[in-house]
Amino acid sequence: MKYSLEKNSPQDVLAYIGRTMFERRLTDFAGGNISLRQGDTLYISPRYSGSKQHWDIDPDTIVSGRIDNDEVLNDPGFSREGKAHLGVYRAFPEAAGIVHAHPFYVLPFTAAGRSIEPVLEESEKFGRIDLVAYAPAHSQELADHIVNGIRDQRERITRQAAAVLLPKHGIFAVSRDIFACLDAVERINWNAWCILAQKLLP
Repeated sequence: MKYSLEKNSPQDVLAYIGRTMFERRLTDFAGGNISLRQGDTLYISPRYSGSKQHWDIDPDTIVSGRIDNDEVLNDPGFSREGKAHLGVYRAFPEAAGIVHAHPFYVLPFTAAGRSIEPVLEESEKFGRIDLVAYAPAHSQELADHIVNGIRDQRERITRQAAAVLLPKHGIFAVSRDIFACLDAVERINWNAWCILAQKLLP
């Protein structure tokens, strides 16, 4: 079944993307979160999507709320990294989709504090994926660092996607379209694999 926001609800689209990410090793049980914007409303995967729902998200558990106030922060199911999603949507009106994930081949770069250089034609459009300054997970400080990192490459949001690495943590991708975010994370993950695999070549 092909999913789209024209044919499916935001909740069903996010549930599909969550399953796809996990099946393709683009995230893990430890976390990550995905969201999309429709008008003034944010839809975001619930807290513990990985550890409790194993990324087989029940669409009824998707959290939603207005972007222009902080009421959604009081929802007990609101993702702990959701402050960064709100910050991005408020700073960049053109942004309509976000994927924060822990991709299998990207994580070694975040652990080592290394940027990901584009080595494939399919990933050149994203440029070098740099790390933002370190801040603890779930903190407002980290949310602010993410917004600043995306601001430096804002034009990529409408072209394909803008992405930053979070030290010791994962990747954060922003686009005008949630499916473009998923595509970007997949391409960047395979690009990371190619960098690592080159070390094995004679």
